[in-house]
Amino acid sequence: MVGAVSEIRPLRTEEMLTEAGRPVDDVHGVERKTTTTVAMDFGRITLRGDLVLYLFGTPGQDRFWFLWDELAQGALGAVVLADTRRLADSFAAVDYFERRRIPFTVAVNHFDGADRYPAETVRDALDLDPGVPLVMCDARDRESVKEVLVTVVEHAMTLAAGPREHAPT
Repeated sequence: MVGAVSEIRPLRTEEMLTEAGRPVDDVHGVERKTTTTVAMDFGRITLRGDLVLYLFGTPGQDRFWFLWDELAQGALGAVVLADTRRLADSFAAVDYFERRRIPFTVAVNHFDGADRYPAETVRDALDLDPGVPLVMCDARDRESVKEVLVTVVEHAMTLAAGPREHAPT
């Protein structure tokens, strides 16, 4: 996702899956997966002259959660990239951002060969609050990722503005 949209050459930490990593790299449901992120990916995108987003892609495995606490400090928002082949893997990330009150959007990645479900079915399966944006995307496609980022930025800005006061009638 970071690599698809970054305006700079992204820093990537993808490595080949190895036999030594088999006990910690669960590939159930994604048996054709050959690489994994071993630290984080980093990129940048300018949305407008005064708004630059620094993008950090982190692995979802438990052993990398220490990175999340560091990156969450000062974060504008977050994207939970969900895979319908392993939707249960998204629960921990959703809980993480809810507990820390960090605005987030769930982006359901349309992987080749994965079943596709209506947005409301995925929303119900993840038990998302009604105010959490959920969008379908292709994490390899620049325009699709831009739409996800615009969604999370708009969501964060709306929450930061707080509830609107009703004008007297």
